[in-house]
Amino acid sequence: MSPYFIKICGITNYEDAVAVIDAGATAIGFNFYSKSKRYISPVEAKEIAEKIRGNISIVGVFVNEDLQLVKSIAASVKLTYCQFHGDEESDYVNKFPNAIKSFRVNDSLKNVYFDDYKAVAFLLDAFDEKEFGGTGKQFNWLLAREANEFGKIILAGGLNHENVKNAIEIVQPWGVDVSSGVEIEPGKKDKFKIQQFVQNARISFEELN
Repeated sequence: MSPYFIKICGITNYEDAVAVIDAGATAIGFNFYSKSKRYISPVEAKEIAEKIRGNISIVGVFVNEDLQLVKSIAASVKLTYCQFHGDEESDYVNKFPNAIKSFRVNDSLKNVYFDDYKAVAFLLDAFDEKEFGGTGKQFNWLLAREANEFGKIILAGGLNHENVKNAIEIVQPWGVDVSSGVEIEPGKKDKFKIQQFVQNARISFEELN
């Protein structure tokens, strides 16, 4: 496992996937949540994955999805990690040896039960009543720093190339995850912003390590 994790999420086309690899990110995210503005079909994701496999970790994002469907997509696309971004219970998540469990954080961690999950990492994102991620909202980064004691933490929510260095310095997470912060519009990335985000994140992680 890499000493750090830099994921560009919400990839919907091959050109953006190449830009993510060229920038030096360690992971790419496909969103299989059908209500997402960044949804990609498993067939399209598989086509992209087959062209880029071996160059980067491939993450599939799911929200309260049928268990067997997740297993089917994971096998077909050959996902490195399955990221569960909904209200999935531990019994469900723990069936996947490569799970990343996301929690949407409001103003405390008191209702976040890290210990119930056998995930390889926990992703913390800003709480939103209507959206499961991709909102561009920030939450209190000091809460994310507190969460380091529970395992590998991936910070998400409102990150961009301008604030990612500061975020890593404060939180000292294992990883960072960005979607809307490097976009021209939902589902279409900005190559320059991706490059700047990854470069700034790598510098900050290397300073920590």
